[in-house]
Amino acid sequence: MQRLFSTFANGWPGKGLLLQRLVTAAVLLFCAFSHLKESPQHVPLILHSLAAVAGMALLFGIWTPIIGVVISLLEVGIIFLHQGDLYVPLLLATIGITLAIIGPGAWSVDARLFGRKHFTIHDR
Repeated sequence: MQRLFSTFANGWPGKGLLLQRLVTAAVLLFCAFSHLKESPQHVPLILHSLAAVAGMALLFGIWTPIIGVVISLLEVGIIFLHQGDLYVPLLLATIGITLAIIGPGAWSVDARLFGRKHFTIHDR
């Protein structure tokens, strides 16, 4: 599984990835809730709901490369089925791909599960 991740950035880059994951998840949840209130069509609502679930996984940094690709595919589907403003789905699709490429960062479940382990040898 470690091959899916380029690195687990720490420091300021890791904080930037955490912020990117937090904001992306918040926007995905906001879009799902706003479409839940106003959308009479079921297909875009289902896509937005699935994107919100993927956003929750992204929030915690679980399977980030896979979830990033899923978010991008869902947002491209929303672009093709949606009428009106397409800037937000296009931006979310782009962010999903960038997170899939870069990885989750050091502050994620992926880093805890699949990051490099540091072993210490204790002399007796």
